Amino acid sequence: MTTVPLSSNKLSLSNNATVIIDGKRVAEEIIESVKSRRAIENIVPGLAVILVGNDAASSVYVRSKSARAKECGFVSKQFDLHADVSESEVLELINNLNNDSTIHGILVQLPLPKQINAHHVIQSIAPEKDVDGFHYLNTGKLTTGDTSDVLVPCTPAGSIHLIKAVMGSTLSGKHAVVIGRSNIVGKPMASLLLQENCTVTIIHSRTETPAELCKLADIVVAAVGIPKHIKEGWIKPGAVVIDVGINRITTEEGKNTLVGDVDFDNVIDKVSAITPVPGGVGPMTISMLMQNTLEAAIRSKRIA
Repeated sequence: MTTVPLSSNKLSLSNNATVIIDGKRVAEEIIESVKSRRAIENIVPGLAVILVGNDAASSVYVRSKSARAKECGFVSKQFDLHADVSESEVLELINNLNNDSTIHGILVQLPLPKQINAHHVIQSIAPEKDVDGFHYLNTGKLTTGDTSDVLVPCTPAGSIHLIKAVMGSTLSGKHAVVIGRSNIVGKPMASLLLQENCTVTIIHSRTETPAELCKLADIVVAAVGIPKHIKEGWIKPGAVVIDVGINRITTEEGKNTLVGDVDFDNVIDKVSAITPVPGGVGPMTISMLMQNTLEAAIRSKRIA
C-alpha cells in the first residue's frame, strides 16, 4: 500500500497497490497555496465563526478552523453565544457581519439549539460571504453548473480534489455513486461529479438493491452516516473510494474510536484507492474553507 505524495497531481493506479489517500498531506498543500495566493493578492481575509452553546465536539472543530485561519494570515473572529440565545439575536449578529467590510467569510457551526431555525440562519448570510456554501444562491448555481462565482460546500470540494489527486483531472465517462443525499454532502457532491461529465447515481435509504448499484461504480463517495456500512460486496474491483463518514464507536475492547461509513479493513484489498478515517476527507474540509474565504476576499477586493 502507498500514499498520495504531497505535491502529486496524479498517482498511477496501475501498479496493483492500494493507495491510501493521505488527506492531511493534501490539505497542507492547499493551505500552502492559500498562504501564497494571499501574499500575492496582498489581502487580509476576515473569517467570522459563530458558535452557539458549549457542545464539546463543535468547540474543538471551531478552534481548529480559527487556528487554521490565523495560520493563513487571516483575521479570525469567533463569536461564542450562550445556548439559550434567541434566533433574532443570532440574525442580528449575522446582519452586522454582512455589513462589515473587514469580514469576507461567515459560518455558523451546526447543529444549533432547537429554538433556532438553522434554515433561517444559514439563508440570512450574504451569499458572497457564505463560505460553507449552503446558501440557496450558491447551491442553486452549483446545481445549474454556473460556478464562476459560486462558493462550493467544503466537504464535497475537498472530496473532488482528492479524487482528482489519484485519477487525474479527466473524470469524463466514469460512473460515480454517491451514497447519501444530504444537502451538505450528497447533493452538491453529485453536482460536482456531473460537472466532470461523470455518470452519477445517488443511493439513499429508499434505494432498492443499493449494493448491486454501488458495485457498478468506478468512484464511490460514502456519506451515509452509518459506521462501516459499505462492505466488500458493494465495491467494484479497482474502484476509488472516498469515505466522508466520521462515526464514533466503542470497540469490543471498550475503546472509543472513529470509523468511516466504509468498512476499511473489509474493502482495502479490493479498491485501487481509499481515504482513511480519520485523516482523509476531514482535514480537506477545513483547508477548503480557507480557500473559500480567500476567494471571497479576492472577489470583494475586485468588486471594490
